Amino acid sequence: MPYYIAQDGCRIHYRLFGQNGPSIVLIPGLGGDGRFWNGVVKRLEDNFQLIVPDHRGAGQSDRPDKPYSIPLIASDIAGILRELDRPVHIVGHSTGGAVTQVIALDHPEVGLSYTISSSWAQSDERFQMLFNARAELLDAGLAETYQRLTYIFGHTTEWIAQNRDICSTGIAEARQSLAPFPVTAARIRMLLDHDRLADLPNIRRPVQVISSTDDILTPPALSEKIATAIPDATLICVPGAHFHPLANPDKFASVIRQFISRTVR
Repeated sequence: MPYYIAQDGCRIHYRLFGQNGPSIVLIPGLGGDGRFWNGVVKRLEDNFQLIVPDHRGAGQSDRPDKPYSIPLIASDIAGILRELDRPVHIVGHSTGGAVTQVIALDHPEVGLSYTISSSWAQSDERFQMLFNARAELLDAGLAETYQRLTYIFGHTTEWIAQNRDICSTGIAEARQSLAPFPVTAARIRMLLDHDRLADLPNIRRPVQVISSTDDILTPPALSEKIATAIPDATLICVPGAHFHPLANPDKFASVIRQFISRTVR
């Protein structure tokens, strides 16, 4: 079980899959647990070498009671990639997409291309209200309510109806999986500080931006701003809600495969 030791001593857990083809790092969203990508991993591991990290403060990484920021998580992942010493295509979803932006801007030597999925580069008033409210639920110790709303915000009605057991288990385990609550709340509030929209024109590698039709957490308009700001970026809108890589891994894997195929020609 590999770990990268960050400069402050925090252990960052990551998993490796596949032995052939180009390398891809898959950066998860706010939940920070690389298992979010399990469905996509199954569809890519035969043709790609995959690196799947857990954020600090989530998954099997350490959860220090220290300040959290998107640049800090970007530095952790850039450190993993330098240690592995291989050219990598970088894919990030939601918060992982914000991390991807920071890697592209502040650690440009580690990435060959960037896919920014259902993310944002500058928060608006609605975004600030929504994520402050989510953090306040954890401040109040309402882990189960937080998790219920995560499913409601992140998935379609159809997915929830077809995955009642997954939802029930996730809600029942929320108090454990979201602990310690101050750390998770701090990770939510770090999103509010991410503002790199004005810097995005400086990205010089190929970029693909993905949005989804029914995303109410990071609506398509936020992805459109990212794509407009980055020279020659491509924008694709896929069906589904915010957690579309989990709900439809076939589609997401196909989009990634096609983009990297075009990039490496």
